[in-house]
Amino acid sequence: MKVKVNKDACIGCGACAAICDSVFEIDDEGISTVKEEKVEDDKKQEVQDAVDSCPTGAIEVEK
Repeated sequence: MKVKVNKDACIGCGACAAICDSVFEIDDEGISTVKEEKVEDDKKQEVQDAVDSCPTGAIEVEK
């Protein structure tokens, strides 16, 4: 699976990084970024939880 953050939609609330800090982090501008675009199978549920928690729907997933 591949994951990316729509920076125009992200408000930097940090929920994704709090849930899955191995994939997401908040950059110097206060916006979420993806540490690794390709996500291993063992992290899929954490990523999905992050997607579900994003208040603006800024996280996009390709399966």
